[in-house]
Amino acid sequence: MDSGCRALVIDDEEALADLVASYLTRENFEVRVVHDGTAALTIAREVDPDLVVLDIGLPGLDGVEVCRQLRVFSDAYVIMLTARDTEVDTVVGFSVGADDYVTKPFSPRELVARVRAMLRRPRRVPAFTADSALTGSPRRVFGDLSINVDSREVHVEDVPIMLTRTEFDVLAALSSSPARVLSRRQLLEAVWGDAWVGNDNLVDVHVGHLRRKLGDDAASSRYITTVRGVGYRMGSG
Repeated sequence: MDSGCRALVIDDEEALADLVASYLTRENFEVRVVHDGTAALTIAREVDPDLVVLDIGLPGLDGVEVCRQLRVFSDAYVIMLTARDTEVDTVVGFSVGADDYVTKPFSPRELVARVRAMLRRPRRVPAFTADSALTGSPRRVFGDLSINVDSREVHVEDVPIMLTRTEFDVLAALSSSPARVLSRRQLLEAVWGDAWVGNDNLVDVHVGHLRRKLGDDAASSRYITTVRGVGYRMGSG
């Protein structure tokens, strides 16, 4: 990876935190380690990390609340560490803005592979629509919804909508080809990269967050339509 990226590792298990930090240091990250959620938020404001590795089971201010507050001022990539591999835990983590999660016990090499995949994620329209992106306007309008790809800004009825980095990337991928249905796998590859491994449910969770923030009802959608058995497309149902 390129040098200069900053990582914040937040875990009350000191040995595990130090191990993760050592692997990230080998990847040329500048790493800070914190064992307390409250202190972690203070340090995150100071160092403005590119990546946060966050244990969900912190005492006191737990990882879910840390992630929720972190998202108020940071669009860092967040990988949550959890001791419980259940759908509920996963959805809770993603609902507050996490990008990925790893279940304990895990291999540090697996964690680094996830980090590499996230950092390779495109900050542009996916390759399958690159031509139209070059010739078209960076501003995309769907009724009351406007998306500015260059500035990464979203408005509904002229009111700014705060999206996480991942939520915006999903919306940008969908809006790049509004008449085209994109499968969950296509969205995973466009947003998370073809090296990402995991459950397609990740896409559904982030689309659900987008709908809530945009005020879009899945039953009578204005912006994002579910195509049963296939995936999603932009446009009213």
